[in-house]
Amino acid sequence: MHHALEITLTRPLTPAEHHQAARTTPLAANHDATHLMTLVPAKSPHRALRRLRRRLDPLLPIDVISTHYPDAENHILLNITLPPAALDTIRRAATAHGQSPPVFVEQTLSQAMARQTRHEADYLDLALHALLARTSAPQLLAALGRALTTAGGPSC
Repeated sequence: MHHALEITLTRPLTPAEHHQAARTTPLAANHDATHLMTLVPAKSPHRALRRLRRRLDPLLPIDVISTHYPDAENHILLNITLPPAALDTIRRAATAHGQSPPVFVEQTLSQAMARQTRHEADYLDLALHALLARTSAPQLLAALGRALTTAGGPSC
């Protein structure tokens, strides 16, 4: 089984770096060479992430490697190399919460993302109420339709 992985780099690649890395793994770069895509054969996405990290870490300025497609639980898997001080902080916090470090990180990130989603929804509710105080619902819907269908409008 092959897994589609995305590599986010800390800086744009030089042509020489891209050429050298592409000799070990086929890579497709975006327009500014800060993101790469590849397919990695492995039994699981976790193994694919680890295999790619081991293969390319010495060659590229990798920030994050992630699965390109969500898994069965609709999760994108991340492979991030943290400095030792950050790992120690995570271990201590996980121990204080009676969790393993991976479970602690997953739950902490999920909670933070849920908080962010709630904050965004609250912000949109406030903005919508402010708009509705100045205009009618049909005018607002017409403006929204125009914004979504005109070139250069907001993307969904």
